[in-house]
Amino acid sequence: MAELISLIVTTHEREDALDAVLRSLSTQTDRDFEVIVADDGSGPATADLIESWEPRLGRPLAHAWHPHEGFRAGEIRNRAILASKGSYCIFLDGDCIARRDFVARHRALAERGWFVTGNRILMSQAMTERVLRERLQPEHWGFGTWLVRRAHGDINRLAPMIALPLGPLRRLRAQEWRGARSCNLAVWRSDLDAVDGFDADYNGWGREDSDLLVRLIHAGVRRKDGTFATGVLHLWHPAAGRGALVVNDEKLEQVIVEKRTRARLGLSGIARRSVRVD
Repeated sequence: MAELISLIVTTHEREDALDAVLRSLSTQTDRDFEVIVADDGSGPATADLIESWEPRLGRPLAHAWHPHEGFRAGEIRNRAILASKGSYCIFLDGDCIARRDFVARHRALAERGWFVTGNRILMSQAMTERVLRERLQPEHWGFGTWLVRRAHGDINRLAPMIALPLGPLRRLRAQEWRGARSCNLAVWRSDLDAVDGFDADYNGWGREDSDLLVRLIHAGVRRKDGTFATGVLHLWHPAAGRGALVVNDEKLEQVIVEKRTRARLGLSGIARRSVRVD
């Protein structure tokens, strides 16, 4: 039996996008996974949507939630990690549609001592609105369809659609944290425990994902490139506020200089009894 993978999907008050993401996860060719929605304080509509997917997803589905007190992606991901049962965690944003072989390709790249960073294709505002309005399933579209969509300016690039083996080239940036995003990231649970997960000390958008990768590298975990294998379809949304970025940059720089491996406010700071899971 294959090892259980925990898919941790972050969301906040965007039910239409989350619905599309869960729909894409219901079509995965690899079925040995669970889904934990890491909800940064959405209202009842999100809870209702998740409940409606429980009998349809075909895989275990849980809902980790905390009150919304600003952008707290690090903390809610930690709560979802504590609620997870898998030995391998894949982090996916709730506006990133997974192609049907997403889990299978991540599993194929999984290797002890390495985390895997995937990439994304940006969908235009008009295409995003159409996909959500008409409940389209782009995870099923073939390369020819995407070629047309690129010609019409509906997506920003085609390269992530192409599957290439790459082999040792995937290890060329083994100690490089820049350019990686937690919207498509896979990490062994044991490695997350070793560095105490995400650092909830980051409030507001930005750098909590870079902080995790820096600490993983300091702890001896290396980066494997998931390009040309695990690309996801990123639904358009307005840019997040950057008001906290200066402060968060300073925090990240301190982690780099001090070669820190453990989070200041990590998994160990969250009592298991306080993790709400529906």
